[in-house]
Amino acid sequence: MGMDIFVAGPPLVSLLAGIAILIWPKLLNYIVAFYLIFFGLMGLLPLL
Repeated sequence: MGMDIFVAGPPLVSLLAGIAILIWPKLLNYIVAFYLIFFGLMGLLPLL
């Protein structure tokens, strides 16, 4: 069950971000920034 949520996470986040960008185009900068920061931290955490 837990693995299913992990696998469906990125596509779900991408879908929600795409919808939000269509509704509020100025959100694009913030969504991209948070996406890059979040996945950058997730990539670095195993190394710490």
